Amino acid sequence: MGKFEIKKDKAGKLRFNLKASNGQVILTSEAYNSKAACDNGIESVRKNSQNDAMFERNKAKDGRPYFNLKASNGQVIGASQMYASASSMASGIASVKKNAPKATVADNS
Repeated sequence: MGKFEIKKDKAGKLRFNLKASNGQVILTSEAYNSKAACDNGIESVRKNSQNDAMFERNKAKDGRPYFNLKASNGQVIGASQMYASASSMASGIASVKKNAPKATVADNS
């Protein structure tokens, strides 16, 4: 089962990573000012990850694919790593869909 890990960044803001069962990071959040906002972000990932239309598929300047997960208001709530191919990006999206709904939360902040 997947896991959300919350930690503080260098600026003192909270961020979370969604990790797959193998420990690989599959989604990284934006920065949050409070624990409550971070918790809301996790709940938004759980909810919106089940709607394929909320995944925005992109290409970086160097051509590598990546995706953003958006909330219903259009705000990005999480971003993926850069992938080597569109098929590996599709696997990353599938992993978020599979892991996010029941992922546990580890608060390392």
